[in-house]
Amino acid sequence: MPDKMPDKSPTAPAGWGEGLRFAFGTLSVLRVRVERWDRPAAARAMAAAPVVGLVLGALAAAVGAPAAWRAGGPLGAVVAVGVLAALTRGLHLDGLADVADGLGSGKPAEDALRIMKQSDIGPFGVLTLVLVLLAQIAALAGQFDAGAAHGALAVLASATAARCALAWGCARSVPAARPGGLGAMVASTVPPATALLSSAAAALLLAALGALDGWSVLRLPTAVAVGLGCAWLLLRRCVRRFGGITGDVLGAMAETAATGCLLTLALLG
Repeated sequence: MPDKMPDKSPTAPAGWGEGLRFAFGTLSVLRVRVERWDRPAAARAMAAAPVVGLVLGALAAAVGAPAAWRAGGPLGAVVAVGVLAALTRGLHLDGLADVADGLGSGKPAEDALRIMKQSDIGPFGVLTLVLVLLAQIAALAGQFDAGAAHGALAVLASATAARCALAWGCARSVPAARPGGLGAMVASTVPPATALLSSAAAALLLAALGALDGWSVLRLPTAVAVGLGCAWLLLRRCVRRFGGITGDVLGAMAETAATGCLLTLALLG
């Protein structure tokens, strides 16, 4: 979490260092000193979000892989998913549950957004959380059963895909659903070309890492692309339903991308 969030001119350009600190301070529990808390820094942060995914994924894989090696793939999967949730305080999972409740309510946008802001979780949210977590664990367990390195790469890919989705959720064509909050801070800040470049760079790095373990160079990038496609479908639905994004929508996109990525890897064998 940020140690400090000083106000600076909202029009001054932000550097990538400031964006990375914003990204880590907002998207993880890692303690960093956030030097900018404005839209220019938010734009850099969301474009650099895949870096956060790589770091958090590496940390989760470093814990999950030994657990899988010693006690089997299912336990390694549970540990890895749990570590990722802990490293974000479960904010993405909370966002997923809130969006599920909002979409499932069938109410007008204003009422649905109010439901999403409530602290409790409704039946749609509970059911969605259970199914998504089971899907992630089951898919990841199969990867760990194939080898600790396979599982570690799957964790890394899913965590990275989740953060790549954030850049697309903050594309300049996507408005905020309501004023205030993190969603309004980051909405419409990332040029589509920047989102594409950051996602492509992350996919190329994953392809290189996968090749070191004997994977096809297309396997991990394909899984990331499918995960992003799933997140994009959710984004379209939320923009039509709520009028734009919120912090909860971004969290739901992240979990959707991660799940789509893992399921793709499972189906690819």
